[in-house]
Amino acid sequence: MPRSRYRVRQNPHFLTATINHWLPLFTRPTTVNIVLDSWWFLQRDGEFQLYGYVILENHLHLIAASADLSRDMQRFKAYTAKQIIAYLQQSGSARVLGLLALLKRPHKTESEYQVWEEGNHPQLIETEAVMRQKLDYIHRNPVKRGYVDLPEHWRYSSARNYAGLEGLIEVVREW
Repeated sequence: MPRSRYRVRQNPHFLTATINHWLPLFTRPTTVNIVLDSWWFLQRDGEFQLYGYVILENHLHLIAASADLSRDMQRFKAYTAKQIIAYLQQSGSARVLGLLALLKRPHKTESEYQVWEEGNHPQLIETEAVMRQKLDYIHRNPVKRGYVDLPEHWRYSSARNYAGLEGLIEVVREW
């Protein structure tokens, strides 16, 4: 069978991932780096493409595409939860760990803690207009909250990449 010269692109999706009960776990660079490392691994390990992101203290938004986005998000959440819990244990954050244990859903019997809320709420992005709207939304999130004056001033956002500055992780800007 001859190989095609055409490459099938996966459609990007807008996703939100929220820390259990909106606890502010991303206030330390170490926990944010766990998220970035996981995305970096998914980019190198497979077909995971990151188009945009913002990480705030208790949730994150991303625009991503993958051959199996559901599986990749599951891997992302499992890995980051395990690493965040290990970090909290090492740093002696007993109070936060206690909250993650107390707030864990009863049906989550496979672990002692629950870091992430269930679901990602993926929204398919089919047009350039919707892509621009979603990127603007995630990049303006820290501005809207009053954390920074300009989107590219927020360190944990792809707004830096889109403004021509060096970002913390590579994003796909051609769409």
